[in-house]
Amino acid sequence: MNYYSLFVKKTLRYLLKPLSFLPALFMMYIIINFSSQTGGESASLSYRVSKIIVLAYNKILNKGYSNEILNELIFLIHPFVRKTAHFTEYFVLALTVTVPLYVYRIRGIFLFFTGGIFCILFAFLDEYVQSFVLGRSSSLKDVGIDSSGALSGILIAWLLCHIGRKTVFRGLSLEEYRKRKKAYENRLSQEEKPFV
Repeated sequence: MNYYSLFVKKTLRYLLKPLSFLPALFMMYIIINFSSQTGGESASLSYRVSKIIVLAYNKILNKGYSNEILNELIFLIHPFVRKTAHFTEYFVLALTVTVPLYVYRIRGIFLFFTGGIFCILFAFLDEYVQSFVLGRSSSLKDVGIDSSGALSGILIAWLLCHIGRKTVFRGLSLEEYRKRKKAYENRLSQEEKPFV
């Protein structure tokens, strides 16, 4: 058996597993940072994003809308951009939380329950923090949008992790290592048997 290869795999496993939570921590920081913006700053950011979307739509489809119609479209999509941002933030948070949980062998319904509870509690915390910021308020509707984004992210992450475990990362799994070790030991024991 190639002990060097086994050593490298085990070392990578023990080094990378704890680091797998870093993206989730980074995403939590980003969400709290967005929630800490004042009402004016938050509205200005989502207005700029809405403007980019409308101007790109106008240019790509060569609509030739006047400035008046463009402004109407910007104000029309502005609330949807804000709600889509909520959904997307928690979708990404759920991905970054679910993957490390899966790596630590939390699977099936426990994965959905653990990841979902964590993301939903964080959504409540996020809205609570937002209630102390000038020009912002907390909203149960936003918690619902955040939760739907989180549950969608958990489902996608579970699917990707399951496929990855069965294909790409199969060689790193402990089950695969145990199978190979047993096959190797069986082969050694067969070779040691004397001929009769």
